[in-house]
Amino acid sequence: MTSLDLDRLIAGWRGPALAALVALLAALPGLIAMPPLDRTEARFAQATAQMLESGDWTEPRFQQRPTRDLSPAVHWLQGLSVAAASSEEDRAIWAYRIPSLLGAMLAAAACVIGARRFWGDRRGVAAGIVLASSLVLSTEGFMAKPDALLCAFVTLAMVALSRLYEQGRDGERLEKRWKLVFWAALAATVLVKGVVGPVIVGLTLATLAIWDRKAAWMARLGWVWGLILILAAIGPWAVAVTVATDGEFWRGASTQLWRSLGGAGRHLALPGFHAAFSPLFFFPGTLLLIAGIVAGWRQRAETGPRFALAWLLPAWLMFELTPGKLPHYVLPLYPALAWLVAAALSRNLSRRSLIGGVALSSLAALTWSGVSIWLLSAYGDPSDQIYVSVAVVCLLAAVFIGGWFMWNREVLTALMITCALGVLAHAALSAGLVPHLKALWPTRTLVRTLNRVGLDPRQGLAAGPVAVAGLSAPSAVFLLGTETELGDAAAAARAIAEGRPAVVEDRVRDAFNAALSRRGAKATPAGAVKAYDFTRGQPISLTIYRPGRPAGARP
Repeated sequence: MTSLDLDRLIAGWRGPALAALVALLAALPGLIAMPPLDRTEARFAQATAQMLESGDWTEPRFQQRPTRDLSPAVHWLQGLSVAAASSEEDRAIWAYRIPSLLGAMLAAAACVIGARRFWGDRRGVAAGIVLASSLVLSTEGFMAKPDALLCAFVTLAMVALSRLYEQGRDGERLEKRWKLVFWAALAATVLVKGVVGPVIVGLTLATLAIWDRKAAWMARLGWVWGLILILAAIGPWAVAVTVATDGEFWRGASTQLWRSLGGAGRHLALPGFHAAFSPLFFFPGTLLLIAGIVAGWRQRAETGPRFALAWLLPAWLMFELTPGKLPHYVLPLYPALAWLVAAALSRNLSRRSLIGGVALSSLAALTWSGVSIWLLSAYGDPSDQIYVSVAVVCLLAAVFIGGWFMWNREVLTALMITCALGVLAHAALSAGLVPHLKALWPTRTLVRTLNRVGLDPRQGLAAGPVAVAGLSAPSAVFLLGTETELGDAAAAARAIAEGRPAVVEDRVRDAFNAALSRRGAKATPAGAVKAYDFTRGQPISLTIYRPGRPAGARP
């Protein structure tokens, strides 16, 4: 293929479509193969299933408890997806994940639209492919959570804002279409994940105003009708949920927001966490991570790099200073990193940047290879070796082949080969190895065992609902049904006394037996599940009980 043919292939709408296709290929294997993930994904999916069951689309609930999620649009989109492709009775998690997949595709396409304005078609498409193939986006793209959608709408809003910034910096009239895109996308971020999108936009605007020492163009963004648009988008739901809960929703939501920011919870980490782990989760774009940051800083006087840095740095600092940290929190900033990769492709790179990129990429590839081998040795069996072999070969080949092309100054070729191999490695792990590690999926194994022994109430062979003691996984409710009881040993004993099956974790077995004795009830073990509860970080042993005395036992 000649250079001219390549330019024609990615011109116009084809460039964003190509990046969206890469995002589709990167996330689709995991979307299909991965079981429901605890805790956040299963909780979101269950809340959506309950909305479909009840017809109440105002307040998301997990069983009887309000979730207080500031993400109503996620549940609405998931509900539409399930209604179109499946049903709430099927509990097919893939149908709940489709909005996230579309979000990953939109984020990649929007990344191209924004980047090629400043760096041309080839480098712009490369930026979109880097984002699409990044491990964090391709992983969030198959989870039924808000994060891929948030990344999509933040990226779209920032693309529009970058165009307006360019026009304002050049003294041109700000185009109304980009104002409309900006405000509409910003409104969408609020419906998807509360204040995160507006905070990122606000920090970017403040940074640009300080950096440029002028902000007159910002007054022409259409603040009055833009804020009216946001209020029109979120107002009806906000009023409805306020009336339905007598204002209690907002008190609970503020507490939930504080917890997510690190006021409470288990996800506390020191500043520097995101910087330390970004080479792992930006992979395979890690190959040009150092070069991109260096190039962006050196080109900071230019509009594109300056905007990307203003988007990236202050919000990244905010996430580093926030006590609560998970790797996907900074996902809305990864498109800015991808833009900086495009900036690096536009200049000759120093040997130091090239070597640093190869070294950092090698570290990431070796880390993921080590994780894959450890998962196989700890939880896999010989049949899983093929998946690990494919993943490790692709990861190491990405480094060696990418490094060779980098050393020969064919940087764009090195990046695209690395991205392709990274997507293959991710597919081998997300659709092959991880779903086959039975020990990591206690609820999936539990449901299969209940089916095998005829104690799943959905089969019509046993009374329901099932009572589960000692395991508080939301995926158990999602897979077994809304009425499933996640309780204590006393609740499990009550279920047996009422003629229903119970599932008891070994830690509460003695309490369960004592509660049975007090009720004068008898229970028969019908099956067992031994697995690893990764949400608690410890092994777990579950016993399935059916009501009644064992056959042949004396009364």
